[in-house]
Amino acid sequence: MADEPGPREGGHRRTRLYALTDGRTTAAHTALTMDTTITAVAVADGHGALPSEWQAILAMCSPPGGLAVAEIAARMHIRLTPMTLLLGELADRGLIEHRPPLEGNETTNVHLLMRIRDNLARI
Repeated sequence: MADEPGPREGGHRRTRLYALTDGRTTAAHTALTMDTTITAVAVADGHGALPSEWQAILAMCSPPGGLAVAEIAARMHIRLTPMTLLLGELADRGLIEHRPPLEGNETTNVHLLMRIRDNLARI
C-alpha cells in the first residue's frame, strides 16, 4: 500500500509515530528535555512484549551509562518531540530512569567537558 512506511534497516517496518505515541502531543506525567539523561532499568524477564522501538531504546540505554534524549532521538532517526513522548511513556511505566541535565557548577569541570567532546566526536 502507498501509505505504509518503508522498510527499515534489517527489513523491519517502522511503526508510525502516532501509533507509538497514541496520538498524544504532550507527555502524560513525565516531561523530559533534550539533555535529560536516560538509563534503562534492568528487568530480569526481558522486554519481548514491548514494541521494537521501545526495545531498541532500552538496549541502547543499558546501565550503568545512559544517553541524552537528543542522542537517543538521533540514533533512532525519530524527531525530538515524539521521542520525548516515547521516553515519557517508558518512564511512566518504570522501564527507564531519567536524570536532569547537569547544573552550571557541574559543567565547569574541564575533564568532564573534554569527555563530552570526545564522545560527541565518536557519534
